[in-house]
Amino acid sequence: MQHEVTVRYLEMLSVSDYKPAREPAEPLDFIRSEQPLPEWNRFFYVAVGRPWQWTDRLPWPREKWLAWIDRPELETWVAYHRGTPVGYFELERQADANVEVAYFGLLPQFTGRGFGGALLNRVIQRAWQDGTRRVWLHTCTLDHPAALGNYLARGFRQFKEETEARELSDAVDRAWFA
Repeated sequence: MQHEVTVRYLEMLSVSDYKPAREPAEPLDFIRSEQPLPEWNRFFYVAVGRPWQWTDRLPWPREKWLAWIDRPELETWVAYHRGTPVGYFELERQADANVEVAYFGLLPQFTGRGFGGALLNRVIQRAWQDGTRRVWLHTCTLDHPAALGNYLARGFRQFKEETEARELSDAVDRAWFA
């Protein structure tokens, strides 16, 4: 079934635009995944993206996942609460000192606890290291309803919008068995 989806492209052009979210009442630990492990990134992609129709990477074989994550331009970070992973993000350093927030999100059972703002704080803080000139991302109307508001509240500004028809599928449900 075709579904109309609005994609919004957001950017932050200066670290001075950053407005930190309040830290959650419950502590989070952030650890960078230093060793490329395709199964780990795929786990987060499926577990975080399942409710939001993240399907473009589902057909990727292990070799393509490894090629994506085993690059110096890409970082994967995981947020933990009491030893349990609650979310992740992937940052990709690009040409002209741009950093893309390639993927970002929480596991569904950890939304609504203030962890999204804290995770986005860490994303932005890490993205602005090492001479960055611009941090950008895209979100769409399929994403969590609080996603756009969180991005805008942290200081991102929209620079582009597109509407497209997408075929929604049950491929994400089948991903548990792929």
